[in-house]
Amino acid sequence: METTRTSAWTINRLLLLLLFIGFAVFALFPLITLTVASFKPAQELIRFGLNLRLDKELLTFDNYKHIFSPKEHYLTWYKNSILITVIYTVLCLLFSSMVGYGLAVYKFKLRNVVFVLVLVIMAVPVEIIMLPLYQLAIKLKLINNMWGVILPFIVAPLPVFFFRQYAAGLPKDFLDAGRVDGCTEYGIFFRIMMPLMLPAFSSMAILQALWSWNNFLWPLIVLNDTDKLTIPIGLSTLLTPYGNNYQVLIAGSVFAIIPVLIVFVFFQRYFIEGMTAGGVKG
Repeated sequence: METTRTSAWTINRLLLLLLFIGFAVFALFPLITLTVASFKPAQELIRFGLNLRLDKELLTFDNYKHIFSPKEHYLTWYKNSILITVIYTVLCLLFSSMVGYGLAVYKFKLRNVVFVLVLVIMAVPVEIIMLPLYQLAIKLKLINNMWGVILPFIVAPLPVFFFRQYAAGLPKDFLDAGRVDGCTEYGIFFRIMMPLMLPAFSSMAILQALWSWNNFLWPLIVLNDTDKLTIPIGLSTLLTPYGNNYQVLIAGSVFAIIPVLIVFVFFQRYFIEGMTAGGVKG
């Protein structure tokens, strides 16, 4: 009887493993296809499209040599995107966590009104506020520099909501213990509560870094000079009406995925925990 149960348990685990492997292959298939296509010339892509067809005579590194050429701006765009993403993610996590923590912990007038406004802003598409944001950026002289891309969104509604929900589920005894020990409110937040909110920070770090890295419309409006463009905008300039730069665009896209994968691998340990605990008030 025990042997039968063990065999059934082993078979179930094997089937579950095969199912997950199938999901992984399905999810990685576009990335693998894009990577293979990045080593093919434009004529091959136009003729056969994206596929896994491998021909040693056609495979070449010329696409990557082109984008990394000193004459091209790809590395400059790459540096700009990394700088903007890092600064934006750090500032967004800092200020959004402070706002969310304040809404969850402190009782003050209009607290619920502020929280409702956060929910309302979450439902408003960013495109609706582009014009007033652009006018404000002009008045503050933020056009054509990275701060014009970063500052309008450093307190984002989604992270505020997420941190508020996460902080609301933390034990309030830590606050009282910190106050008894003489900690200031800032000391309680940075020394006690912030370490407890590490899973939430990890989850939001992935989401906000990914959003900043892929952000296209607002940087397109704010940035003008070629040397100040980000990766999404810079790659879009490679396209021509004749489509003769698709091979370079694909190679640049493959290399642009690397930072996103690094961020996910680095923070994925806390990602599921943070996303689960953040949506439940304990």
